[in-house]
Amino acid sequence: MTGALIPLLLGIPLAGSVALLLAPPRLGDRVAVRLGVVTTGVTALLACWVVAVEPSTDVAWVPSLGLRLHLGVDGISSPLVLLTAGLTLLCTVYSLKVLPEAGRPRGLIGLLLLLEVGMLGTFVALDLLLFFVFFEVVLVPMWFVIAQWGDTSDAVARVRAANTFILYTLLGSAVMLLGILLVGFKAGTFDIEALTERGGGGLSHGVQVLAFAALALGFAVKTPMWPLHSWLPDAHTAAPTVGSVLLAGVLLKMGTYGLIRIAVPLVPDGARTLAPWLGAFAVVGILYGALACLVQRDLKRLIAFSSVGHMGFVLLGIATLTPVGLNGALFANVAHGLITGLLFFLAGAIKDRHHTALLDELGGGLYERLPRLGGLLAFAAIASLGLPGLAGFWGEMLTLLGAFDPAAGLDRGYYLVLMALAGIGVVLTTTYLVVLLRRVAQGTTSERWREAVLMRDATPLELAVWSPVVLLVVTLGLWPALLLDVTEPVVRRMIGA
Repeated sequence: MTGALIPLLLGIPLAGSVALLLAPPRLGDRVAVRLGVVTTGVTALLACWVVAVEPSTDVAWVPSLGLRLHLGVDGISSPLVLLTAGLTLLCTVYSLKVLPEAGRPRGLIGLLLLLEVGMLGTFVALDLLLFFVFFEVVLVPMWFVIAQWGDTSDAVARVRAANTFILYTLLGSAVMLLGILLVGFKAGTFDIEALTERGGGGLSHGVQVLAFAALALGFAVKTPMWPLHSWLPDAHTAAPTVGSVLLAGVLLKMGTYGLIRIAVPLVPDGARTLAPWLGAFAVVGILYGALACLVQRDLKRLIAFSSVGHMGFVLLGIATLTPVGLNGALFANVAHGLITGLLFFLAGAIKDRHHTALLDELGGGLYERLPRLGGLLAFAAIASLGLPGLAGFWGEMLTLLGAFDPAAGLDRGYYLVLMALAGIGVVLTTTYLVVLLRRVAQGTTSERWREAVLMRDATPLELAVWSPVVLLVVTLGLWPALLLDVTEPVVRRMIGA
């Protein structure tokens, strides 16, 4: 029975997606959105069951090529499975109020369900080629989400942003596929569990370095790592609210998950050789992302650039090759998904009410005119800057601790410099988020908004969607062992291999 749980986890959103995309036009928009809510709700409940049971499936996929449908979950993948299922459910519930006003919700919800299939499949795949298939499944639906339902009236800008997104990720995926094929053919298997147990056995140092470079480059595009990040701000600015939430909350995690699940354990010699370079690019991303945020004039674009910096901490944790650093990277992955997902929800709500996301036009006084929205924005901002007691703190702290004492064979003096530079990034992050709150939330409402039609503060439905995220951010901040106890044993076993 348990062997069918993971295929069922993927099959439910796939069936819902097909049903919505092929449904006759007479199916009402609100009925379509409700069907999406039911589908994602069932998927989320099943995800909880899957994580509790940790089943696996291993059957023939393409027998003529020796490929198998190998699926499973463990302490590394299960938090991301729950994050994916939870955020997708919240996005469809949010659509009950928002999307019928945007038009064609049936198609959008159908594409979100197809996105969920690709995202969940990426986190449960235990075969390299199967992982690649799921990794690519998300590209086409996300292109349509940005290009057709984008959060801007400029159709040309939406299509340009969608094209940039898919071009970057396809090029990165092509390089990643070369690394996958190199490892698979040289090792004689594409099974991730078997390759992890070997720990690079049977692969020469040169092959491992080349394979890690190809894999890391492909994953870095999706992360995104500086300087391969330039597709991200435009994609976020153009995407609808639910698209931005899933893009920041889940899709970026597919790249860092690939580094931890595949690149580091499968070719460890290559990882040790190139880890200092990965750490350097990570720190540049931390500093660049924070400095870029200081000059942004659009709220959504500022949050997008903040992701470059926050994901830099994840990459730095991976580059330490230590259990502390890798656990910090996994914790930061989940924390960023929750906090930045909430920030994009709030940015979308603010833009819906003001019909602009430009900071100069929004002006100050959000606390005054929309106190609930303003308070939630302040909460998300201080969580994003890493305030102790909230989830954003632990990932950054563990990453810095990992850099303080990197893995054997890595230059500690060099990593101490990286740690110090990343610490400067923390200060800059605090600066731009405090400036954001001062510009948007504090002060008095400008005459323009005083004379506008009375705006409605956060609605009960919006609060119902955002409350679980707030609760998780607080819970993980006060009780980090809830997540670390899940990831720690798997990380140590993987590093030991």
